[in-house]
Parts: sequence; structure tokens; C-alpha cells
Amino acid sequence: MELGDYYVIEEFEVSEYGCPPNKRSVEDHIRKGFVCLDKPRGPSSHEVVVWVRNILGVKKTGHAGTLDPRVTGVLPVFIETATKLVKFLQESGKEYVCLMRLHGDVKEEEVRKVFRMFTGKIFQKPPLKSAVKKQLRVREIYSMQILEIDGREVLFKVSTESGTYIRKLCKDMGEVLGVGAHMQELRRIRTGSFSETESYTLQDLLDAFVFWKEEGEERYIREIVKPMELAVANVPKIVVKDTAVDAICHGANLSIKGVSMVEKSVKSGERVAIFTAKGELVALGRALAGAEEMLEMKRGIVVDIERVLMERGTYPRVWKSK
Repeated sequence: MELGDYYVIEEFEVSEYGCPPNKRSVEDHIRKGFVCLDKPRGPSSHEVVVWVRNILGVKKTGHAGTLDPRVTGVLPVFIETATKLVKFLQESGKEYVCLMRLHGDVKEEEVRKVFRMFTGKIFQKPPLKSAVKKQLRVREIYSMQILEIDGREVLFKVSTESGTYIRKLCKDMGEVLGVGAHMQELRRIRTGSFSETESYTLQDLLDAFVFWKEEGEERYIREIVKPMELAVANVPKIVVKDTAVDAICHGANLSIKGVSMVEKSVKSGERVAIFTAKGELVALGRALAGAEEMLEMKRGIVVDIERVLMERGTYPRVWKSK
């Protein structure tokens, strides 16, 4: 049986347990949420994360993708339960607008030629001031678009694989051009599925929190802090039966007998997000079979669970321990 973008493996009734993300209390909404910040120039990513923690009065926060103090732009900050997503979302692609300054005069056609050379897979060694090992790595530049060339200044947009250093990219292109170059300014306009159009400032977050605490107005804090489920909106999904949820929360892998619906885009070997029928994120894992294969399965494990996000006991235990 098919339902839109999903195959229905087995229908079942939704139980009284759990809570749809949009029905959570504000406290729970914050604890299981994230905020997409527009990081200002000056503070480090770590400092921004600490400020978010202090503003919201929570114990734990984390960010997906470090930005240098001089760099501005999109910085998703995850709160409490949602920090379990940080490791997975750090792997998502990034997009930047960069101003590169050449150290000598170069013909425009030569600049454009080098930009084409550096599109695709490139070798890159992290700069000295970085938090990773200084070893040669392969990174992919998905696309580069020159927006403007004014003398020795080149303004361009670049979409890259996670872990690509734009400062080093500018330096390497300058060396190939034979005149040298450096990154003058940089702004991140997208990380994963989050863009600068949906980002908020630290002041926005503080104002929204004060409105809620002092005036009881929930609208703004609910608008700025998003439910963690939105962070995996682009990850293929599997909806499980309520009876399978607590077993997963206790570390069990997902059996086909626990599957209710599977998104048609699910492919073997790729990451999937496990959801309840109420739309709550339970866990992330690696699919061991594709969507169409699951339709034919009667028994067996279909997802190797990598990270559990839901607390144990949210749904009743119906499984038996050995």
C-alpha cells in the first residue's frame, strides 16, 4: 500500500503516549530545540554557544560547524536533548560568500579559469590555525560563482563539502595564479538546510526569552527556537509503531516488525531518521535495506541505530529482555 511519499508496511492506531512537537510546553520545546543564529563578527563560535546557554538558562548547548571570530553568518546552536544531533549535522554541506583579495594584477579570464580548476574534488591541507590534524585531505567544491571582480578584489559564492577551509582555498588559488591571495571577508549563508533568511540574532533570542518569562508571551520564543525534528527534515524517514519506540530507546536496532511506514527515498546504507506516528524524532540510524526491499520483508533488522534522542519511558515498554 502507498501513501504519498511513503510505503505503508502495516497500519496501526496511534496511542495516547508521546506528544506532537508543536504541542510541547515551552520548557520542553526549548530543551528539544535549536536556534539558527546569525553569528556576528568578533566572538568565537564557542563564546556564542555559551551566551545562548546563559540566555536560555540551560545546561548544555552545542553548534554545528565552527566559524572563525572574523567570520559571520549561519550558526545552528542545539540545546539539551538536541545536542545529540550536532555530530551528524556537522557533516552537512556549507555555502559562503567570500571576498578574496589578489596580491597582484591578473587578467579576469585567468581568474575565471582558476575558479573552474578548483571546482570539484580538490586536495587541501588545513591551515596552521585549525582544530584538526594538519594532513592532506580530499574535499569537494560543489560549485563556485564569481559575483563581481573589481581590480584585485574578487567576490564569489562557493558551495562546499563540510570541512573545507575557504581561507586555504583563497591562498591556494592565489598561488596557482602566481600572485598570491588572501581571504579578506567571509560570510556563511547556508549550512545544511538552514539559510541566512531563517537566522536570528542573539538579541532576538534574548528579547523572545524575556517576553516569555516576564509577559507570558510564547509566540516569539517558539518562532526562534525550532523543534529538533526540523533539523532532520531532509533526512529520509521511517515511521515506527508505538510498541517499537521504547525498545529503540533502550538500544535495540529496528526490526521490520516495528515499521509502520517508510519513505520511498530510503536507500540501503544511507542515514535515516526514525519517527513516531505523532512526528517525534526517536533516533538516527543507517538503513540496512531500501524502501522497496522492506515492503517484501517479513522478518529481520532494517535499521542499525546510531543515535537515540528520545528519553526512555516516553512510550510504554512492551518488549521482553533476554
